[in-house]
Amino acid sequence: MRRALSFLLALFMLSWSASAAAEVRMSFHSFSGSVFFGRYPHAFVVLEGRLDSNGRKIDENFGFTAAEVSRDVLKGPVRQKVYAEPDKYIRSTNRHFTVTLTDEEYYQVKREVAKWRDAPGPYYHIDKRNCIHFVGAMAQIAGLRVDYPKSVVRKPKEWLNHITRLNPQLGAKQID
Repeated sequence: MRRALSFLLALFMLSWSASAAAEVRMSFHSFSGSVFFGRYPHAFVVLEGRLDSNGRKIDENFGFTAAEVSRDVLKGPVRQKVYAEPDKYIRSTNRHFTVTLTDEEYYQVKREVAKWRDAPGPYYHIDKRNCIHFVGAMAQIAGLRVDYPKSVVRKPKEWLNHITRLNPQLGAKQID
């Protein structure tokens, strides 16, 4: 009997510690880019960890951009796409800060990603709905304070530094 109780207690402790360790982290990244080298400045989010409810592993990232890069991007709304960056590319970007999401916030992020991806008609707009606005929507889900000063709306690194200043509770440092 005593052995059975010890086994049950050990089993309970293992399951409790595994669920306590489950969490999804959302990191906010920027890339300075260069028109000359074919990668424009960009912001995106990376989600990693495990869901608390079922332990499912999460390893995803999402960025928002124009479906095709052309001069039309400067004229007004164009078709959009949400895409995932390759791991190799992620390692070469700036990770500004990371927040922990609840399972519900994770699912809310997924719904928001789908909303931006599936928006009808031309939805990407270089000054009103670009990668910064997309990442800002994800930050708001995580409870962060967000705004979009005109001076940084096309500068992902500077914008994420601005968000860092708006949210001192993150304890994040600005990236030079």
